[in-house]
Amino acid sequence: MGIGELFSDIYSWMEQIPPVWAYAVILAIAYGENVIPPIPGDLVVVFGGYLAAAGRLNYLAVVLLATVGGAFGFMTMYAIGYRIGNAVLDPDRLRWLPKEQIARVREWLRRWGYGVVAANRFLSGARSVISLTVGMAHTHPTKTAAYATLSAAVWTALISYAGFAVGENWPLIGEYLTRYGEIVLVVLSVVVLAWLVRYVIRSRGAR
Repeated sequence: MGIGELFSDIYSWMEQIPPVWAYAVILAIAYGENVIPPIPGDLVVVFGGYLAAAGRLNYLAVVLLATVGGAFGFMTMYAIGYRIGNAVLDPDRLRWLPKEQIARVREWLRRWGYGVVAANRFLSGARSVISLTVGMAHTHPTKTAAYATLSAAVWTALISYAGFAVGENWPLIGEYLTRYGEIVLVVLSVVVLAWLVRYVIRSRGAR
């Protein structure tokens, strides 16, 4: 059974179970999506908005639980990155890694990474990478948690309201989110490629 079929069953199940369990599913999926990226957490939040429109759930509760789950999931990956960050820069470990370049990126993230954290929920497909990276950069935990929570709150409020607004047509939002994610992935790939090309050119010029 594929992920799509599995979640199709979950949606049907959520319509039948008591609201408290539906809320628990939203919280768990919102959390797990950050830790296991293939989980389509956004679509579950959209579906939660639809259930709110149908009178099965409370819209604000859906947003709150999705926000809490997303923020805690982000900070879980942040904590993992925080723990392994020093190991990556340890000169006696992983010697094949470009330590100097990694240190520069780490310093850059310490200065400007909070903006990336604030935008992370809107960067589909890169959320786990962002949380790990800022953790490795040892950004301030409290600030990081605050920006991650803000990002999750805005994003989940938007997509759950979309599900609320379109009602039974909520699967359309999933299609739009898929296309949006593909566009974001292409844009991020171009940005990374441009950065790599610029880095190579500067390195050769320095030599």
